Amino acid sequence: MMEVLDSEAEQSRFRLRVWVVGAVVLLAFGLLVWRLLVLQVVRHEDLSERAESNRTAVVPIVPNRGQILDRNGVVLATNYAAYTLEITRSKVKDLEATIDELATLVEITPRDRRKFKRLVEDSKNFESLPIRTRLSDEEVAHFAAQRYRFPGVDIKARLFRSYPLEETASHVIGYIGRINQREKEALEDSEHAANYRGTEVIGKLGIEQSYEQDLHGLTGWEQLETSAGGYAVRKLGSRAATPGDSLVLSLDIRLQRMIEQLYGNRRGALVAIDPRNGEVLAMVSRPAFDLNLFVDGIDQESWTQLNESMDRPMLNRALRGTYPPGSTYKPFMALGALELGARRTDTVVQDNGSWTFGGHTFRSGHPNGPVDMHRAIVKSSNVYFYQLANDMGVDTMHDFMKPLGFGQLTGIDVRGEARGVLPSQEWKRNTYKRPEQKKWYAGETISLGIGQGYNNFTLLQLAHATATLANRGVKHQPHLGLGKVDALTRRYEPLAQPAGIDLGYKPQNVEAVRRAVAAVTVEGTARGLFMGAPYTSAGKTGTAQAVTVGQKDRYNAARLSEYQRDHSLYMAYAPADNPTIALALIVENAGFGAAAAGPIARRVFDYWLLGQYPSEEDMASVRAGQARTPMGQPRRANDIPVPSDSIALEGLPRRPLPDPFPPATPEGTAPATAPGNLRPPNAAAAAATAAAAAASAAWVPED
Repeated sequence: MMEVLDSEAEQSRFRLRVWVVGAVVLLAFGLLVWRLLVLQVVRHEDLSERAESNRTAVVPIVPNRGQILDRNGVVLATNYAAYTLEITRSKVKDLEATIDELATLVEITPRDRRKFKRLVEDSKNFESLPIRTRLSDEEVAHFAAQRYRFPGVDIKARLFRSYPLEETASHVIGYIGRINQREKEALEDSEHAANYRGTEVIGKLGIEQSYEQDLHGLTGWEQLETSAGGYAVRKLGSRAATPGDSLVLSLDIRLQRMIEQLYGNRRGALVAIDPRNGEVLAMVSRPAFDLNLFVDGIDQESWTQLNESMDRPMLNRALRGTYPPGSTYKPFMALGALELGARRTDTVVQDNGSWTFGGHTFRSGHPNGPVDMHRAIVKSSNVYFYQLANDMGVDTMHDFMKPLGFGQLTGIDVRGEARGVLPSQEWKRNTYKRPEQKKWYAGETISLGIGQGYNNFTLLQLAHATATLANRGVKHQPHLGLGKVDALTRRYEPLAQPAGIDLGYKPQNVEAVRRAVAAVTVEGTARGLFMGAPYTSAGKTGTAQAVTVGQKDRYNAARLSEYQRDHSLYMAYAPADNPTIALALIVENAGFGAAAAGPIARRVFDYWLLGQYPSEEDMASVRAGQARTPMGQPRRANDIPVPSDSIALEGLPRRPLPDPFPPATPEGTAPATAPGNLRPPNAAAAAATAAAAAASAAWVPED
């Protein structure tokens, strides 16, 4: 009986175990079916894409960067292909030892090592960084034969930027550089993120930065089938990269180079504008720097030299340097007085050489006697404008000068423009901290009338205001971009520009000031500069203090260090009646405006209006600060070579320079091509030219 019970209990336990095992097996199959359902149905599309991506790779194709050209098609920035030797740090065990070994195969200089170290500091471990650029074919072959010894090191073909004219217009053109971490993050958050895959460089300064999106182009791609080891097997599809558009600037690079050579080693800036449309014809900042230093990453030694130099070559003086305008401010003060009713043209002021206000004597240099507005501008009477500033008041001056662009951003199409200072009572309250500093004192207003005191403007602002005066009160936004050349069609298309703004000045007031600044070059402080010129011009000299001179002290340049001496300024336009060029310039610490700045302006006008390029003798004289009227035989500007290629473009509006030596015409008749109000050569002009050198030798500037 017991045996039967034991047998039944054992069978019962066996059946239970069978049910448990069956349930486990059924559950396992259920889980398997559920997992298959998830993989095959629910996640089918996602897993299919991932499998495909493991089988294929999409490689970005970086576009060729667009060129930068001047208004005549001269190449200012272009590209070239070269091999680079690159290291991926994450794949290299001992970086220094690897570089030492590489140096036995290819030349690696200390400068290369310094540049590489700087790149390492700014990049991530998995990025490929160049230790050498522009390898020769022999160097490529030497490394290729030993490549197996250097895991993580490879040869790559890359495009490099080239600046054929080196430091010419360096501040305007700018340069490109490796994309840093901050720029990467900004790109990732922008709509351009996809277009910069594979791109390693970006515009850092100047036009290269401002027109980055136009110059960069559209990134292409190749879809490749890969093996299990990650090697490409075949190409599945592709889209070619679209090169960036080329950008045509309004600069005349031959004029730009001439001005830079006229400055020589002196510091300063010049901006020349076409007053009819705002095109910037030249934007000079001296000293400059070689753009090619930045092509493959500047080394620390060169960077330190540029940044620690007292001459500050990296500073764009035309755009960011701010200076008191000195007497070049007086024509605009006169225009404000007429427009606001503070003066009439025939109001006479007695100039005894100084003016006392509130116990302080403001000096004028020399007495001019009774002066009306015309004579005050021509003779540069400080006393006249001291009294005018006092009568107008600081806030009235501020409100009139603001629309002219003083102390305002002009909106030019290059970044980094400085605002400068156009003082007002509100400006002072917001600028200073202590209560006694916030208060505006009446005596502070006086020096503003002659362009001193708190006044500080850029040369671009002064040139912009001069162009507005030249254009009879119609203001155009200054711009460097003239047009684009489509990368595919190679056709030129002009860039749209905003319409000019009429500031609403009364014509008779504008003409009164224009007559006065035209007389400056005939009978005033610039009379020695334009003797014999076959065109009329208008201008105003200026001398601005670099350091304050005490009330009882006299300025003596010989007793001051170079950097403490007065600045030399000039603003002008020509031809006087129908201007096609307006400019403002400064030569730092060079003294009288007519002595250093004015002669440069004369050569600029001779180039633009006559097609003349100064002789070597004359250029040396200007650089030495010893020139007045041109000396020696001028050259044809069109014959002066520019060390860069020139591209002929369909639709590019060229402005041919006049021939300075046209065929002789019968006496008493004018050449058919005489532009504007240029005066044709005649006996009187020839005699004036012959006498100019002797006259200028005895001429003493008065500003």
